[in-house]
Amino acid sequence: MAEATDHYVKKARATSTVTVAQLDQFDEIIDVRSEDEFVEDHIPGAVNYPVLNNAERAEVGTIYKQVSSFDAKKIGAALVSANIARHLREHLLQRPRDWRPLVYCWRGGGRSGALAHVLAQIGWRTGQLVGGYKVYRRTVIDDLQTLPSRFDWRVVCGMTGTGKSLLLRALRSQSAQVLDLEALAAHRGSVLGNLPDAPQPAQKLFESRVWHALRQFDPQRPVFVESESKKIGNLRVPEMLIEAMWQSSCVVVEANMAVRIALLKDEYAHFLSDAPLLNTQLDCLRSLHGHAVINDWQALARSQAWDQLTGELLVKHYDPAYTRAINNHYPRLPQAARFALCAHSTLAMQQLAREVLAETPTMFAARRCGTLQQ
Repeated sequence: MAEATDHYVKKARATSTVTVAQLDQFDEIIDVRSEDEFVEDHIPGAVNYPVLNNAERAEVGTIYKQVSSFDAKKIGAALVSANIARHLREHLLQRPRDWRPLVYCWRGGGRSGALAHVLAQIGWRTGQLVGGYKVYRRTVIDDLQTLPSRFDWRVVCGMTGTGKSLLLRALRSQSAQVLDLEALAAHRGSVLGNLPDAPQPAQKLFESRVWHALRQFDPQRPVFVESESKKIGNLRVPEMLIEAMWQSSCVVVEANMAVRIALLKDEYAHFLSDAPLLNTQLDCLRSLHGHAVINDWQALARSQAWDQLTGELLVKHYDPAYTRAINNHYPRLPQAARFALCAHSTLAMQQLAREVLAETPTMFAARRCGTLQQ
């Protein structure tokens, strides 16, 4: 009996307490909170194996408040045990002997402790996050106050349709450091910017994604980011990040109208097959442009006159709005290097990325493309 007890204690010690700074030391991060808690925010890359799902958590909470803490613990223990067994069968049996999991819950207490204990008993070197999600969230908030000022930002500016987001992807493919805020926010940053079948994350999860991206960057190398305002769709860009961007060096991308229209038709292809959806979004602009203009634009959409509609949206809405915003927020814009996107093609975008990284003078790009027509 004593020998068995010694073995139990030895196994229990395999669970180690871990801080947020040690997240990268583990093979997998397991969030045992409920589904709703996970959707609102979680450590990027974590998987969700709830030890109490939404309904079960509500049930245990109700028993705790209306009956007794003892009865709640009994019911909770039965539910937690069943869920841990299910997760082991469905998700974890194929993990190798040297697998290192990290487990966390809201405060780093009972829910994560239950799963961490079982994993440690099996023999895996298991970590449990000290303070759980609550401490993690505080770390994110604090780091977002200081991390943005550590980097040398290069803000990619340019009118709507000049391929700024595509340029960021091309820069990343050429090993540049890139913060793609619109990808993290699941939004293109305009009144028509909602992505089909991709709702925006909660504000906290967006901030977690930004925090995670910033942690990966090397302060000795520049970081490229697209020019943004304070909000991307419904999400707020972290205050210290947007302030750092506004004070940073800029590069400007230019393209003629034909290239811009072609790029936008690709990016917003879902509207080309759903004119009623587009016209619903255009209704949001009535207060800015009046009923007559919006009615005309909606008629163009119904008749599928996409080139004309896109051109009018650019000239009458996007270009004036962008010019006002960019001039107000980016004081170093007049000193920006300027680059030309010559064509609507992957080859042209890769060439543009090479020029930006090499800081090729503007005149070379302009001569190669010919005179830009706005």
